[in-house]
Amino acid sequence: MTLTLLDMIGHLSFGLTAFSFYVKDMLLLRALATAAGAVGIVYNYFIPAGPLWLVIFWLCVFMALNLLRIFHLLRERRQVSFTDEERELAQTVFRNFAPVEFMKLLRIAEWRSAEPGEVLARQDEAQSELALIYNGEVRVERGGAEVARGRDGMLIGEMSFIQGSAANATVTTERPTRYLVWPQRALRALLRRNPTMDVAMQSVFNVDLVRKMSGAT
Repeated sequence: MTLTLLDMIGHLSFGLTAFSFYVKDMLLLRALATAAGAVGIVYNYFIPAGPLWLVIFWLCVFMALNLLRIFHLLRERRQVSFTDEERELAQTVFRNFAPVEFMKLLRIAEWRSAEPGEVLARQDEAQSELALIYNGEVRVERGGAEVARGRDGMLIGEMSFIQGSAANATVTTERPTRYLVWPQRALRALLRRNPTMDVAMQSVFNVDLVRKMSGAT
């Protein structure tokens, strides 16, 4: 079977659409969907049975909607501005978040600083916040015995956040520590409204768990 140029154009349209389902970046997804629509219009115009105006009309509608979303996404990204600390976190711990998603995460967060000896979590007590060590060191104790040390990138209160339970350890700062804090209730609400962020946050939890189990913190 010999493929004609028109056949290849048709396959390209469907191929671009299929590939758009694979990519994670929303802007790229919209761009691919728009390109697929444009190629599809060419195919449906020159097809021997065509032009298929009904199909062409709806492809134009889909393209217009995608172009509108591309415009809004580009405008949102132009408004994104991170500090040096936030940019470092975006490129490391939260690298699976799109810039706009990470900005939403930061909006409900609070930067804090702690001196040595401050307790950030207490075993068997309710934990209303999720914290991330940006720079510093903490001591982790269970039953009064030290079980681990935590440094940059370590999460505090993630099991409490995931399970809705009390803290399973006492965490105390060992030296001046800079950390980021999210209210658990606000964070849960944000993740419920944004499924892709929820998936990306689960990845953050998984990496943190692996680090703790391997003693890399």
